[in-house]
Amino acid sequence: MTMSPSLPDPDRLPPARFALDRWTWREIAYLLANLPVAVVGFVYTVAVIGVGAGLSVTVIGLPLLVGGLQGARLLGGLERRRARWMLGVRVEEPSPLGRGHRDQGFFVRLWAGLKDPVGWRALLYGFIRLPWGVLTFAVTLVSLFVLWPVLPFIARGLTTVDRAMVRGLLSPSDELERRIAELESDRGVVVDTAAADLRRIERDLHDGAQARLVALAMGLGLAKEKLTDDPEAAARMVDEAHGEIKVALQELRDLARGIHPAVLTDRGLDAALSAIASRCTVPVKVSVGLRGRPAEAIEGIAYFTVSELLQNVSKHSGARSASVEVWRSGDRLLLQVTDDGGGGARLDGGSGLAGLAERLDAVDGVFVVDSPEGGPTTVTAELPWRDRTVAAARPA
Repeated sequence: MTMSPSLPDPDRLPPARFALDRWTWREIAYLLANLPVAVVGFVYTVAVIGVGAGLSVTVIGLPLLVGGLQGARLLGGLERRRARWMLGVRVEEPSPLGRGHRDQGFFVRLWAGLKDPVGWRALLYGFIRLPWGVLTFAVTLVSLFVLWPVLPFIARGLTTVDRAMVRGLLSPSDELERRIAELESDRGVVVDTAAADLRRIERDLHDGAQARLVALAMGLGLAKEKLTDDPEAAARMVDEAHGEIKVALQELRDLARGIHPAVLTDRGLDAALSAIASRCTVPVKVSVGLRGRPAEAIEGIAYFTVSELLQNVSKHSGARSASVEVWRSGDRLLLQVTDDGGGGARLDGGSGLAGLAERLDAVDGVFVVDSPEGGPTTVTAELPWRDRTVAAARPA
């Protein structure tokens, strides 16, 4: 199983060097652009606060202030994109204003807009950026001509403060906002995964069992025509059709096992994992230490995760043995698949591991790969434990 111990951290930038590389030039361009951007943000902030406060005693004052806060949100979004492209800063987008208030009255929406923390923090960002923009522009411009040997280190130090400002003032409001953004992203992953699974099932049915059953129907039709004229030929054709029926039934069983195996429904993870381990090309030791059964969805994800990992062991690892361990720790279900193969496995190595990581992440799971060159490879998956409902646990 060729998996890599870890991917490089996307938020960890390359170290500053004396040479002016691509990242250094981006940082310098960001610092030089700070002044005009800061002037625009400062003027907008002062105008919004001045007009909103001055007209707050009138009918239009508060709606104007809400509109100004919405505009500050847009400016904050532009700053997040600028920091993402030029500094490599990844900041989640806040959820749209008005979530949960669309069907309520005007004053409820107005109050929600007035206390919008994202808009107010964007205004604060625009207000404090002016002195910082003047400082960074002056220092960077002078350093380009006077201190250019150490300019990469100066640029890295100044942009580190910029990164802190963007993360501190332009990130989602709180843990709930971040959680909403994560769930929206995970929902997209789940939808894409479900669509891919439906396409796979449709393709397998169309190209496999359906095509075989069509050929079987045609063969039986020909046998029916020959039944009176050539009984021996008809008997041979019926015998061939009987063999085709067996193959079609096996294909349908394999397809049903790929959707949700009966052994998993009837007997749980221990028996189901032992069944897929017996089909692996290397000896696999299975150890399941569970006193109860998790919810059906969690149990299914655990089963297909181990199934995919054991397929990778068979195809890519060159291992002589492997092991599967499953246990519960608190409110988490943990899976660990280990093999003594050549190692070097990577999440982006084309072995399906990235898809597994996305599926687990969509249900608040964790997927960790430890696979140094030369082996061994250990993949640990962690899923939330949810108790099985009584209705689900009772057989039909």
